[in-house]
Amino acid sequence: MFFSFTKMNAVYLAAVTLLVACGPNPNAKKLDTATEGTIHISVDETYRPLIDSEIKVFESLYPKAHIIPSYKPEADCFKDLLNDSARLVIVTRDLNQQELDYIKHSRIVPNSLLLAWDALALVVNRNNPDSILNMEQVRGIMDGTNTEKKWQLVFDNANSSTVRYIMDSINKGKPLPANTMAAKTNPEVVDYVSKNKDAIGVIGVSWISDPNDSTSMAFTNKVSVVRLRADGGSDFVKPYQAYIGIGSYPLKRGFFYCLKEPHHGLGTGFATFLGSYEGQLVIKQFRLFPARLNVVFREANLK
Repeated sequence: MFFSFTKMNAVYLAAVTLLVACGPNPNAKKLDTATEGTIHISVDETYRPLIDSEIKVFESLYPKAHIIPSYKPEADCFKDLLNDSARLVIVTRDLNQQELDYIKHSRIVPNSLLLAWDALALVVNRNNPDSILNMEQVRGIMDGTNTEKKWQLVFDNANSSTVRYIMDSINKGKPLPANTMAAKTNPEVVDYVSKNKDAIGVIGVSWISDPNDSTSMAFTNKVSVVRLRADGGSDFVKPYQAYIGIGSYPLKRGFFYCLKEPHHGLGTGFATFLGSYEGQLVIKQFRLFPARLNVVFREANLK
């Protein structure tokens, strides 16, 4: 059987067209990788100083990577993760079962990891003599039943992780006092407390720590950090790393990343970095207790 010249040309052109159609599409969007590309992430606003530093180090190691953070209340971070506005969120709790089921329904396997132990600090005006409290007093302040003194309780945001922690872990569902106020941001909490003698602020420890202090003992000089005694404890302690690590400081919470990424991309790369030795050293600078480092405690006698 013979093909005419015209028929053979038609077959040839069809074959070329098919090959072109199956070849690379120059208009296809290039996927980001673990060390290259641009990604938007959502971060609990409590961790702005820490994550700004982590991004700076990560981008210096991988110049083709660009992490764009959006700092917001924790509840909004989880909304972003579930509605695909962010593949990676950095928050104070792990995914709950309802969230896990929702993500798995989209045929993406979620990933999360405890990166460090964090703490909430209570801060008071420097002229306020009441800077030592036990947990019974703290619970009374948080639910408004403390009659020893009239406190003005101040949070960063009504939907923040600090409010959720106090409501869940301290108040056990009881409402906050009627005069509780939200100062909008963590710096505004510190500023308000510094100007009001009866105010007591609840804030993430990284916001009041001095990352340039090599002894891990310096806090901001704008306010006083309250010493707390845990239930059954014997010592009143500030939220220093060692006390957070061994659990003698009572207002302790986790620091997690939650990842929902359909491919091994920049979200995975940055999350992996946060758990790496370099990422954990940055966490250490901001007074959280790193969960992925092997930390050894030794007793020391101070003369």
